[in-house]
Amino acid sequence: MEHDPPPFFKTGPSPQARFAFFAMLSIVLMVGDVYQSYLGVLRQGVAVVVTPLQRLANLPSTLAGRVGDFFISQSQLQRENARLQQEDLQHSAQLQGYQAAQAENAYLRKLLDARQQSAQTLVMAEILYAGRDPFSQKIIVDKGTTQGIAPGQPVVDNIGVIGQVTRAYPFSSEITLLTDKDQAIPIEIVRNGMRAVAFGQGQDGTLGLAFMPMNADVQPGDAIVTSGIDGVYPAGLPVATVSKIERNAAVAFARIVCTPSAGVGQHKQVLIVTSNRIKEIEVQAAPLLVPPAKDSAPKGKFRRGNRASH
Repeated sequence: MEHDPPPFFKTGPSPQARFAFFAMLSIVLMVGDVYQSYLGVLRQGVAVVVTPLQRLANLPSTLAGRVGDFFISQSQLQRENARLQQEDLQHSAQLQGYQAAQAENAYLRKLLDARQQSAQTLVMAEILYAGRDPFSQKIIVDKGTTQGIAPGQPVVDNIGVIGQVTRAYPFSSEITLLTDKDQAIPIEIVRNGMRAVAFGQGQDGTLGLAFMPMNADVQPGDAIVTSGIDGVYPAGLPVATVSKIERNAAVAFARIVCTPSAGVGQHKQVLIVTSNRIKEIEVQAAPLLVPPAKDSAPKGKFRRGNRASH
């Protein structure tokens, strides 16, 4: 017996018949949906089923877009962060400059106020640089003999005495600070009026009261001012404050260390006392204070004058 092999695919209606059937079905469904809205519920159900599939199908492209946006945003954030850091540095530098200018302006206002209230003629000078010798306490300023600066003139700031002009050039001057080991200044203790001489101690930036006896009435915290007896420094200018006292029975004098009241470490401007107006007024007024001499003219002149009057 011969057997025919079964067909690989089941045979059915022809493709033309299938096309015609589904075409007619589609037309009927569209016409029914347009006029009767029969397929609304069906579309909603199909949408519920198809939506997860659509999202799953779009997931690769969505992930690719998000990854690209992430790297783009990361790069933009890095550039923005770098720009903001640079602006922050610039603003910080500007702010520091503003703060420095504000502090300098406040100091200059104090100097101007001290200059207006002082009884001396003062010249404002700016510090150019410190002295070259590391073992001396000296500074160079931008005012010289052309501005009336001369050696020996005292130098002050808005607090008190800084030093003394030791050399004057046409456009600059050398100022030796009070703390220099070769500098001395006559002082007076405000609390009791005791007078002494303060000497610079050198690089430690302090002053010392020389030849003070062991039982001298000096206490830590005492304010020291210029006595004015040398004729160089005006009297009453703050000089220093007593910071340390050592009394040793084996030594004839007490060791008294003082901290200067003024200084040049924080500011760039100083005032140079070029003249003392009080002394100038006293000198100018001295002839007026001398009683006039008696008239010693010959009597004959008065007689002639009297005759002429008659």
